[in-house]
Amino acid sequence: MNVLRPTLAKVPWLLAALALVAGVLLDRFAPQPYTGLPLLAAAPLVAGATLSFRSALAVVCVTCVVSVLVDVERGRPATPLFVDLAVVGLIGVLALAVNRLIVRQRRDLALARDVAEGVQRAVLPEPPRTIGPLTVAAGYTAAQAEARIGGDFFSVQETPFGVRMIIGDVRGKGIAAVAVVSVAIGIFRQAAEHAPTLVTLGQRMDEALTREAARSGTVYSMEGFITAVLAEVSTDGEVLSLVNRGHPPPYLLHDGQLVRLDPTVPQLPLGLGLGDLTPAGSVSADVVRLPPGASLLLVTDGVTEARDTWGNFYDPVASECMRRRFTDPDAVVDALTKDVGRWSGGRRDDDMAILVVTRLHGPPRVA
Repeated sequence: MNVLRPTLAKVPWLLAALALVAGVLLDRFAPQPYTGLPLLAAAPLVAGATLSFRSALAVVCVTCVVSVLVDVERGRPATPLFVDLAVVGLIGVLALAVNRLIVRQRRDLALARDVAEGVQRAVLPEPPRTIGPLTVAAGYTAAQAEARIGGDFFSVQETPFGVRMIIGDVRGKGIAAVAVVSVAIGIFRQAAEHAPTLVTLGQRMDEALTREAARSGTVYSMEGFITAVLAEVSTDGEVLSLVNRGHPPPYLLHDGQLVRLDPTVPQLPLGLGLGDLTPAGSVSADVVRLPPGASLLLVTDGVTEARDTWGNFYDPVASECMRRRFTDPDAVVDALTKDVGRWSGGRRDDDMAILVVTRLHGPPRVA
C-alpha cells in the first residue's frame, strides 16, 4: 500500500502531461484546420480537478507558454495567437476556481466527518479492555463509511451484580437515532447499577424510554423501537445470563464451536410504548455456563442480515471462519468483520456493531 500511494499520486501529473504532449503533436502534425487547442486546454482542467492549487497554477502557466510557442512555431499571425492564449488562459482560470471549490468541499467534508466521529465517541465510547473476569473488544462499521455514526450501540459496565452489558439497534436513522442511542445508553448505565435482575433492568429501560418519549413529544411507531440483548456475567465469571428484547440472538464461542443462544421466551423490543406485556415473574433470564476462555459474541442485524450475491443471509454458525480457536476477543471481532465483508462483497446495507467478551482463564481482576 505504501508503494501504491506515491504511484497513484503521479497519475494526475501524467494525465496533464499526456494532454499537453497530445495537444502539441496534434497541432504540429494534424492537417488544417484541426488543432491541438482542445487537448491543450484539457491539461489545466485535469490539474485543477486533481492537483493542489500551486501545482494546478504551474500547469496553467506551462500550458499558456506551450500554446504561444506552438503558434509561433507554426507561424500563426498575432490575432489567432492571442485568441488561443485567451482560450487557454480562461480555461485555466476556471480550472483554478474549480480547484478552490474542491478544496473547500474536502475541508468541509473532513470537518463534518470529524464532528460525526466526535459525536460517535461521546455517545458510544470504547468499552474497557478488561473488566471483572472478562476481556472486551468491540467493533462498529457504519453502513456509509462517510457517516461513521448510526443507530447501533453497545455498553459494558461493572455493577454490584456482575458485569452487565447491552447491545442494541435503534429502528431509525440519522441524528434522531443518535439521540435515542444517547438516551438508551444513559438509562442502561443508571438502571444497571440498581435493577436486581436482567428482566427488571429491561422493564425499567422500557418504562424510562416510554417516559422520555412522552416528555420529548416523540411518538413511537413500529419503526421507532429498540431491539436489544441484555447480558450479565457473574462476578466469578461462571454464569452468563441473557434477556433478549427482540434482537438477533447472541452466540457462545468455545473450543472452536459457535452456538446460537436463542431466547427461551421471546420478548418485545424496548420503547414500543405499549407497556410491558411480560410482567415480572412471568419470564426469567436464560442462564448458561461460561467456561474459562469462552467468548460471548453479540451482534446487530448488520451481521445477520448481510446478503451474498444470491440474496442469502450470513449465518455465523455456518461460517468456517468462525470455527477457529480464538485466543482473544479482538481476533473474533476482526475475523467476523472480514468474513461478513467477504460474504456481502463489501456492500453495506445496515450498520454493524459487534461486541465480544471473553472469560479470563485466571482469577477475576480485583478493582
